Amino acid sequence: FLDEGAELTFISSAKETIYQADLQSLGITCFSFQPNDSAFNEYIKILDPNIVIFDRFMTEEQFGWRVMDSCPNALRILNTEDLHFLREARHEALKKGTVFDQNTYRSELLLRELAAIYRSDLTLLVSDVEVRLLLEAYQIPIEKLVCLPFYASDPTREIPSFDQREDFIFIGNFWHEPNWDAVRYLKSTIWPLIIKQVPKAKMKIYGAYCSEKVYQLANEKERFHVLGRADDAFEVMLNARLCLAPLRFGAGIKGKLLEAMSCGTPSVTTSIGAEGMSNGAWNGFISDNPETVAARAVRLYNDKTMWEKAQKCGFEIIESQFTKAQFTTKLRTSIAALNDLNAHRSKSFISQILQRESHQASRYLSIWIEEKKRNGHGGS
Repeated sequence: FLDEGAELTFISSAKETIYQADLQSLGITCFSFQPNDSAFNEYIKILDPNIVIFDRFMTEEQFGWRVMDSCPNALRILNTEDLHFLREARHEALKKGTVFDQNTYRSELLLRELAAIYRSDLTLLVSDVEVRLLLEAYQIPIEKLVCLPFYASDPTREIPSFDQREDFIFIGNFWHEPNWDAVRYLKSTIWPLIIKQVPKAKMKIYGAYCSEKVYQLANEKERFHVLGRADDAFEVMLNARLCLAPLRFGAGIKGKLLEAMSCGTPSVTTSIGAEGMSNGAWNGFISDNPETVAARAVRLYNDKTMWEKAQKCGFEIIESQFTKAQFTTKLRTSIAALNDLNAHRSKSFISQILQRESHQASRYLSIWIEEKKRNGHGGS
């Protein structure tokens, strides 16, 4: 949007941290509003935006009805990041030892997320797998969906060679349950098979929000190191010889694996890890069998020729699927196609019903919470 010359305002209810991006240095106006605060309505009415993007469906639930009230002509876009209900469903299936069945799975989270998608004018999804799921299993109108994956960033530093690298890496924040599960799986099942064959290598675990339970997995004797938040994620990925990401559930596409490709770091992952990113080719290996994951990781770690071939494949995947230019055109075209919002909104009767009913429910709950706060009775 900055490249298009748009004026951007970023509104968040999150607490400020020392790690947050400096958006203001990019010319982006930043404001903070808490949910259940009617001052937001007045602010956004004066702002009068052409486009409003909601970061995940929970934000649309909290603020969508206020935008509808104050700026009815604004294009409302939902940015899913990934489908939360799909991640939850796969997690439940893993715990039960079953497989996610889209035809029988139902949950409160599923209904909430689908409702937010229906209420929005446009929904951005990072994976073509998730687009197909919404089309085929839940009959979301195709004109409401845009597949807009992450794009790869080019490293500004020189990419080290095979001989300049060492060790295995896993990286990912530990508020994200699939990462915590993958690290435990690495420690208990996969790493013991690898370390027997490459006894001098280390397994390095990086990630933000690293709690004591994660640090307790570290074992110097087993060469399993938990290092917490990386000051420079690209730097640690550039210097690793191999990225291990044995993800057993999740959704969307995995930033850590796209980053590994950008850094020229081959990876071994699962079908869940590679979902939405592989059309048959991969910068390493894909397997859901722990013994196979371990064997292929060892082979790739030791074989320079194979490693260099995998690295080249990663660069080719980025060039064909994950460049910024591809997505810029797609997003611009998708937004331009909605020049008649009333006509677009009138196509889906379900959307109109949900906008009315969900709008009213969210409105009155929020007003009740705000009044409760005002009268000194707490609330959240």
